[in-house]
Amino acid sequence: MLPRFEIVRRLRPVDLVAPGDVRLRTAGAGLHAMAAPAPYVAALSDIDELPCEVAFHLGGHRLAAQWRDGEIQLAVDQRPIRSRRFARAEKPSRLGITLTGVHLTAWSEEADSWVARARYDLGDDLDTHSESLLAGLEVEAPAGATIAGGFGQLGLRDVRLVSESDGTAVRDGGDLWLSATSAGPGFFDTAHTSIWRLDPSTHDLTHSADLFFRRPDRPGVFGDHATHLTRHEGGWLVATSTWGDFEEPTSRQQRRAQSTLRITLAEVSAPGHRDLLRGTHVLDTRELPMPTDGLVSIATWDPHLVRREGQWFVGFVSASRFFDFHPALAAGPTLADLSLVGSRADRRATEGTTLVEIDGRLVVLASDGRDGRRGQRARFPIFDTTLTELGALDAPYPTNLPWPTVVPVDDGWLMVTFNGRPRDGKLLGYGTHGDLVVMRAR
Repeated sequence: MLPRFEIVRRLRPVDLVAPGDVRLRTAGAGLHAMAAPAPYVAALSDIDELPCEVAFHLGGHRLAAQWRDGEIQLAVDQRPIRSRRFARAEKPSRLGITLTGVHLTAWSEEADSWVARARYDLGDDLDTHSESLLAGLEVEAPAGATIAGGFGQLGLRDVRLVSESDGTAVRDGGDLWLSATSAGPGFFDTAHTSIWRLDPSTHDLTHSADLFFRRPDRPGVFGDHATHLTRHEGGWLVATSTWGDFEEPTSRQQRRAQSTLRITLAEVSAPGHRDLLRGTHVLDTRELPMPTDGLVSIATWDPHLVRREGQWFVGFVSASRFFDFHPALAAGPTLADLSLVGSRADRRATEGTTLVEIDGRLVVLASDGRDGRRGQRARFPIFDTTLTELGALDAPYPTNLPWPTVVPVDDGWLMVTFNGRPRDGKLLGYGTHGDLVVMRAR
């Protein structure tokens, strides 16, 4: 259906403080107010004298990164938290601290690269998702130059085109807009949704916005992600997956139990709607329940929305257990009246369900991971809207579970996906991936 894709560029933006979301600059020691809309923040300080500390003050707690005696550690109030294997730093020039969800991480900048040196789960200490606590956030700076602001990313994944409701790409001049998951220093709950601008000719990539979410069933602000941003009737629909507080099941019983992982929807109506392509936004959501009649389903994620001929189509993923999952497709006259029209429960490691028009026909793309069954591994299958398989994209398959985001451009087709390359190894574990991988079919 499409020519062969070839990799033309790999990109890996890494920023502890998002360049477009710097909220504090100071060159002197002291305590500075820096209210945060969400628990995704960072502070970075030059090491001008020893010992050196940079800290957040949140909810009556002092959360510090410390550099002393050749080692970097965290301190929660007066309690030191040190990694025996990773604490020693080699001639650091800057000291950093990040809060991502409930996870606190200490960093050292060495040879122009940030290295994680200690991490701690604050879940038992305070409610980092509380908006009232975040409104009172303060940054304690040392004597050297300090910047602080919203957390950026260690890598990008779960890439989707920002689209019109008919599925065509939203463009700014010739540039494309992408939503992505900004990887944090750890598993799913350290990540959040971000928006990026991509020049399809030069492949230059610019970070432009960050999105955070309020849930309909519990207080607080969360870094939910695996998001699709759709422009509809002058406003926005934002469908996302509630990964922002996901905890990996540790037992066989938990892997088969009903999960709170699901899909939510934010609606930002016109006129006078916020420009979600720029800035930082916290969005109210409601449930967007997926029809799973006849399926063994404990969780749903990866929403993708398209409206054609008076019908909404919603691609998603359904899991029969963790982690055994497959693509599905719902349709209906409204998003509140959806029915299941297709699923591929024969798959066990397929996600990234994506709707796209190819040769005048609406089809469904997905990603068969390497843990799939024989014949269903490391490929991008193409289905019709009943999820009958039609073939597969002729494209290299990067590591992890890269999503098949394709868009027509002047000289053919562009594909933007990702891989599973991590950052900082065993201290941070899984979830710090990946590189953005750009391909072309001419």
